[in-house]
Formats: sequence, C-alpha cells, structure tokens
Amino acid sequence: MANRLLPEWHPQDAIQLTWPSPTSDWAPLLERIEATMESIVVAVARYQSVVISVPSTATRHHLQRRFACLGVAAERLRLVVAQSDDTWARDHGPIGILRDGELHLLDFVFTGWGGKFEATRDNTLTRRLAETSLFACPVESRELVLEGGAIESDGEGTLLTTEACLLNPNRNPQLDRNAVEAMLQEAFGVERVLWLTSGHLEGDDTDSHVDTLARFCDSETIAYVRCDDPTDPHYAALTAMENELAAFRRADGRPYRLIPLPWPRPCFDPVDGHRLPATYANFVIINGAVLVPTYADAADSRALAALATAFPAHDIVPIDCLSVIRQHGSLHCLTMQLPRGSLATLT
Repeated sequence: MANRLLPEWHPQDAIQLTWPSPTSDWAPLLERIEATMESIVVAVARYQSVVISVPSTATRHHLQRRFACLGVAAERLRLVVAQSDDTWARDHGPIGILRDGELHLLDFVFTGWGGKFEATRDNTLTRRLAETSLFACPVESRELVLEGGAIESDGEGTLLTTEACLLNPNRNPQLDRNAVEAMLQEAFGVERVLWLTSGHLEGDDTDSHVDTLARFCDSETIAYVRCDDPTDPHYAALTAMENELAAFRRADGRPYRLIPLPWPRPCFDPVDGHRLPATYANFVIINGAVLVPTYADAADSRALAALATAFPAHDIVPIDCLSVIRQHGSLHCLTMQLPRGSLATLT
C-alpha cells in the first residue's frame, strides 16, 4: 500500500480548533484568547468550515449564538462537546494521508511535548471525535509519539523536521534516527527526511517544532525565520539554520527557493518577564488564504509582504496573536487542517 503525507495546501474540508476551558492554563487570559479564536473562526469561515471541540454543552450553545452574531454561517460550523487539557490542535489533532488514493486520518500519541504538561484528554480527543461520527474516513491510532507541529510535508515524499524534537529522548527514547526515519516512511510514505540541526526560539515548550522555524509553502519554496540582530541570543543558531536550508536540495538536485521572514522585536511576558516565542513562520494555509500571526510590531507588514510573494494566489489575512504567545504557541499551533473528504455529511 502506498501512503502519501498531504501538504497543508491540499484542499481542505475544515480547520480544527480546540476551545479553551475556563479551568485550563488560559484562565487568566480567557477573554483574550477567546477573542483571538473568534477572529480565527470568522476568518476561516469565509473560505471553509471550522470544527471546534468545546468543553461543555453550555459552551457549545454560547458559541452558536456568538458566531451567529458575528455573521458566521451555521453550516460552516461543527461544534462537538469533548473535553481537553489545552488548545493546541496542531499537536493533538489527526494527520491526513492518502493511502492508494483514499484519505485516512492518523492519530499519533501526544504526551504534552515529552511529558511537560498533562495531556491525557488531549491524547484521546481524536478518538472521541471519531466516536461522534464526525469523520467520513478511517481514523487509525499509531504508537509513535508525534506532534503535527514537528513535521512539514512537501506532498511529494520529502519531510522537513528538527533533530531537537524528533530525536529528543523525551519522545521516543527507544528509537534512533534510522528507526525514526523508518517509522516516518511506514506512516507517511516519506522518501527523504531533511533534518535541521540548528534553530530554536526562547519560550518554546515544543523542543523546536519545525512550524516555528521553517515551512514549506509549495514543493519548491521554504519560508523561514531569519534573525538579523547579531546581539540577539537567537542569532547564531538561526544563522546556522539559514545555512542548512541553503544547503538542502530538492529531490531533483535543485536548491529550494528560500523566503526569509522578518524578526520581530522581542516580546516578553508581562508577569514574570520571560521571552515569548513570536514567530511569523507559524502561519496557516487554508483554501484560498493564508492566515499570518501578527504581534503589533513594525515587522508585521514585512512578514505579510514576504508571505504574499510565497502565496501569490492566496489572500493574506493577519491575525493578532499577542495573546497566543502568552502560552508559548502561536497561530499554526492552535489549528489542524482536515483534508477534503475528512468530514461526514450532516444529515
């Protein structure tokens, strides 16, 4: 059987979100993160559907009323009651593949980024959504510990990832690099793995997820974070990452088209002062648009312009993510795309 890991630009049924619970780590920022997630839903619903798992029936009813007031068409929303630990759908959501041309959703093990945070409910969320008859395609459980934010696919057999995450002993300590590549080959039909050995963001809990650093925009193009401030503590590692990307080659031997993304000024937590992981690489590709995180920074406009060159046929939609980085993620981390054919038809 031939598997193929779908790229993010593959046609989608929906974007999946996990709504924050009032008892989660978002409690001190609940109104702010809910406002940000509302803006994501409104933006996405102009192009496609949104699936939202919510912590209670009361939340479901509230959001139905709220989004009706915001002009979101009811047929663009799927609200499913399913409790979670946190909101990071990118890492606990299913990953879509084609197997002999048929769509399958793979449900990997999620451990809260190597046991850093409680993740029991997040780890079972995909299975519980499947039990509601939400999905039209098979959902398969996998034993590998893997988060969606840790991998990037070009849709043609090449996977981009980081050593710091996939080879971290807090994920799959029994597997070395060769064994990890074999598992990726088996699950995704991967023919090549491009390993980044450098690059990190302060305040990132994920052990350098690639979606905070470098992203496929198409099979020939990679957008990446560039630090242009030699006094910044990120400068050396991100410059080394830039050199690695320049040395990578496509399967046919040609270099990638590289699009540098600007470096916003440092953002710090207002409570304890630690640095937050602001990154423009955490954009989201949907049908006809690219949603881009912004940080009320002068670099925002340059990031939007850079990504417009990468996606000339897409609308470029800014989303204020200053509230999101307070919990050490950004826009892409909150979302998971569900490829076309994922959702069952409403009856």
